[in-house]
Amino acid sequence: MPSSAPVCPVPTEQQPINEYQELKESWFFRWATLDLKGFIKPIAVLWTLSWLVSAPVAATSFHVSKYPAQFFIFGAAGAMVIPLLALLRLYLGWVYVCDRLSNATIFYEESGWYDGQEWTKPEEVLQRDNLIVNYQLKSVLQRLKMTFGIILALFILGGVVWMFL
Repeated sequence: MPSSAPVCPVPTEQQPINEYQELKESWFFRWATLDLKGFIKPIAVLWTLSWLVSAPVAATSFHVSKYPAQFFIFGAAGAMVIPLLALLRLYLGWVYVCDRLSNATIFYEESGWYDGQEWTKPEEVLQRDNLIVNYQLKSVLQRLKMTFGIILALFILGGVVWMFL
């Protein structure tokens, strides 16, 4: 008996469900799905390693023995650049997959950039993808947004402390 299910013309590697699975299994993007300790640890490691660049720059601007608070605030802010870039990359990757899963139509390329097509998802595929977005991806994106908010609050706190030094 022939199947009544529509055939998906989108190449396997461009199907949103496969893009989601690939992201979820990637060592870098999986980081955003780990428990709180597993999520914070790479941020802390990147921030600590970034001090190797940030500390000498801060030390040339503010001598440690004369201006310790300014040195620490300036160095800490500078050391946050690399973790912020990593978090931004995480966020953009997850947002891209979230958009692909939640859209009813999927843009794909058959053999190259010059022959793009669109495929409208059948209702059952759209429902499955929306379940993934609502129960998996929204929590990941919320965690990343909250992390950006906390970092912004720390920058503001550092600026306020800086004004009183």
